[in-house]
Amino acid sequence: MVIRLSGKLRAQRAKSMKFVDGYMLKSGNASRDYVDYAVRHLKMKQGVLGIKVKIMLPHDPTGKAGCPTPYSDVIEVLDPKPEPVTQVGGAARQPYADNRQLTDAPAQQQQPVQAAPAAGGFQQ
Repeated sequence: MVIRLSGKLRAQRAKSMKFVDGYMLKSGNASRDYVDYAVRHLKMKQGVLGIKVKIMLPHDPTGKAGCPTPYSDVIEVLDPKPEPVTQVGGAARQPYADNRQLTDAPAQQQQPVQAAPAAGGFQQ
């Protein structure tokens, strides 16, 4: 809720006071849907006093106590679906990320690589 008073409030010169409470949308199409505002002018002996009031409405799917359109910036996070277990070769296997087991297989020995002849074709 925002209340703004402007004009000659207490002194000779005009002044503006603003009172804010809570969250207020200020731009975009959602501000047109969710913000209800009113402007009134009071003619007093000292001059004109202006009052602006803005109230943000809640989301109400029925449209009776608020705005029926949902907020545009609300994101709903869904739980991930579990991956199905696949059958390969008669045994049930889990996906790769869950199938990390160490084996005691012997390490393969690498053959030494022979050096290529030097450029120019001469060998010693």
